[in-house]
Amino acid sequence: MPELPEVETICRDLRPLVTGQRVTSLVVRCAALRWPVPVARLQQALPGATIQHVARRGKYILLHTEQGCLIVHLGMSGTVHLVSSDTAPEKHDHVDLHFASGACLRYADPRRFGCLLWTDQPPSQHPLLVNLGPEPLTESFNARYLWQRAQGKKVAIKNFLMDSHHVVGIGNIYAAEALFHAALHPARPAGSLSEEMCQDLVDSIREILNRAIANGGTTVRDYRRANGTVGSFQQMLQVYGHQGEPCHRCGTPLIQVRLGGRASCCCPACQK
Repeated sequence: MPELPEVETICRDLRPLVTGQRVTSLVVRCAALRWPVPVARLQQALPGATIQHVARRGKYILLHTEQGCLIVHLGMSGTVHLVSSDTAPEKHDHVDLHFASGACLRYADPRRFGCLLWTDQPPSQHPLLVNLGPEPLTESFNARYLWQRAQGKKVAIKNFLMDSHHVVGIGNIYAAEALFHAALHPARPAGSLSEEMCQDLVDSIREILNRAIANGGTTVRDYRRANGTVGSFQQMLQVYGHQGEPCHRCGTPLIQVRLGGRASCCCPACQK
């Protein structure tokens, strides 16, 4: 599933391509995504509207217009990319947003776990966004916040980080990498971290996420940027997908543990 660096990369790709574009029509070939696409509402709101800016909240792409905001989530395998309006759709191309320029923003999703929704209210108040935690690259996500939030929590710190009510955008890959960077075991209870450990973890999360964004995200399987290219951060992963290989720090073979039904790779020696 695309995580924060992938969604941020897509937003950065889209901004110069769609900002200022006027929508002429909407084509929905399949409305049966994770939640049904509100076709009638979109057909009423989008034609004639102009994309004013592209933003991100957690793993959601927000296309703001003067009429309201289109909320896009890529699910596990979704992509958005710009094509010519006369480009024939492929099997999993479910939604097209046609622009007056002759370009088309196309949403594809083989597994149909993503969504396209609409709000004419501030998107921060939408039910999917209203209870999200802070952005990890902002000052509101800091050691004091993390330490206070984790107090009394027995849940594994990796699962804690992947809960978007605590902090947004950190999925399996980046939680594993950040915990390795901070030398913290993923199964360690969240409430056992000292404030100093929380500072190290916050710094590690920011370091890993910024490095991933700079490299266009991580392509393990399905992820593609808006321009169709893949990310390159997978070449820099130190633990994710490397079980059985020697730890980069101490040489101990990396192991795989299961947390909440998910596999997590870590070093049993230097992650405490």
